[in-house]
Amino acid sequence: MKKQVVRHCGWIAILCIGCAMLNGCNTVEGVGKDIKATGQAIERAGDTDD
Repeated sequence: MKKQVVRHCGWIAILCIGCAMLNGCNTVEGVGKDIKATGQAIERAGDTDD
């Protein structure tokens, strides 16, 4: 019985870590999109000053 509990706790820990990693990737992706949008805005502003 104790081995099953330990095994289940291990799987739960792995799932939690996996979810945290996936959530972190989404956050980094969002930041990347924001940086890209900022760069494009700067390029457009530079094009209008010509």
